[in-house]
Amino acid sequence: MTIGTILCVDDQAEVRRLLGDVFRARGSNVVSFDNGEDAIRWLETNEADLTILDLDLGPNRRSGIEICKAIRGKLPDLPIIILTGHGTIDDAVMAVKAGAVDFITKDPYLEDKLEISVEKVERILQHAIDKRRLEAENRELRATNERLRKAAGRRWQIVGESQAMRTVMTKIERVAPVPRPVLVLGPRGTGKELVARAIHTLSPRASEPYITINCAAVAESLLESELFGHEEGAFTGATKQKEGKFELADGGTLFLDEIGNMSLEFQAKILRVLEYQRFERVAGSESIQVNVRVIAATNADLKQAMNDGKFRADLYDRLSFEVINLPPLKSRMEDVPVLAAHFLAKFRQDVAGITVKEISAGALDRFASYDYPGNVRELKNIVERAAYMCTGEVLSEADVDAALPPEAATAAPSSGLAFADDARRPLDERVDAFERWLCQDALERARFKQKEAAALLGITYDQFRQRYRKYGLGKD
Repeated sequence: MTIGTILCVDDQAEVRRLLGDVFRARGSNVVSFDNGEDAIRWLETNEADLTILDLDLGPNRRSGIEICKAIRGKLPDLPIIILTGHGTIDDAVMAVKAGAVDFITKDPYLEDKLEISVEKVERILQHAIDKRRLEAENRELRATNERLRKAAGRRWQIVGESQAMRTVMTKIERVAPVPRPVLVLGPRGTGKELVARAIHTLSPRASEPYITINCAAVAESLLESELFGHEEGAFTGATKQKEGKFELADGGTLFLDEIGNMSLEFQAKILRVLEYQRFERVAGSESIQVNVRVIAATNADLKQAMNDGKFRADLYDRLSFEVINLPPLKSRMEDVPVLAAHFLAKFRQDVAGITVKEISAGALDRFASYDYPGNVRELKNIVERAAYMCTGEVLSEADVDAALPPEAATAAPSSGLAFADDARRPLDERVDAFERWLCQDALERARFKQKEAAALLGITYDQFRQRYRKYGLGKD
């Protein structure tokens, strides 16, 4: 991109002429002043895309650093480059702290240095344009999510716009009216119980009982009593007859979570109930007939368990009239902004006094930078923790960093300033470091699609590939 208007402030006429020649040759409009006060007044009624300030603006005048601070206070997003004829490391540090994106020494190579620095500023400005575009897209995404939440969420309470989740929702709608078992597979925290409840809600059994049990949370010695019930005196402590989950779910749906944890012997009992819809209570002799639809779920690899002889193939066949596979969150990261907005809205409803009303683009970027081994459940917890700790109305990148686990707290700098902090490093090293970050940042924004990353940076695919190899970019 070409920078539109450049404001140059230097008390030396020959430097102003040089700057004007350099930038007009690049197609920019140049406005020059010999003192900072006139430049500040000009900025009150005009706009610039870049300001170049001399460090020493002459006796009895405010320095370039002071002018930089004054401009920064009114226009925090305006990039500023500071020039000096005899700068020191301390001057460079002060310039960066004042808000300058670069600090350049006037010498015979000034024109080349300016060229490199302005190219860096152009990338910063393009990055800012992309950020504003993403913020607009995020606002539209939140509005779209709200419409989807009102339309589909009332039925499912399952949030997601990725192709993987659309496939899941299609299967839910198709299988819900069919009175047959369903097997829901997926890693922990992906929402298996939400799928089971959605199937029940969309089925003709919606007004009948919906009963759940986590098979992994109950000792097998007690699991039979929990599922089938027991008679009085069946074992020590059985002081009265108890109905089991199958009886309680009669006419409705029974959700068996973590069915992969059952022993082979107990799997045979479950298979019998599925086949005949009959069972006896523990220590009972009466055969009890029920009409129960079973939905089973597990995060175990059942096919591997069958190969290992730990899960019955006939039980798998009986349960798998329909199999719904829930993907891990890291494979559908496009759903993270929608999920984050959903969880924030829900948290605001559930908890009084939460001040956060929206999520910033930077915060969404940080949400999207983590792999979520705990999947959707972990994202929900992080969103709620970040909203709880935030004291403003907009959730920021820093709020998300504070809520993420320590291993995820590797926030990238948000501008080129971090690469200018150490003025002892040669300029080419600082430029390389900043360029590497820009490319890696664009790559992550583009979900590691190199052509899209190149488009974000405004360079060709071949140019991006050269930098990809030069800096060793990719997933860490």
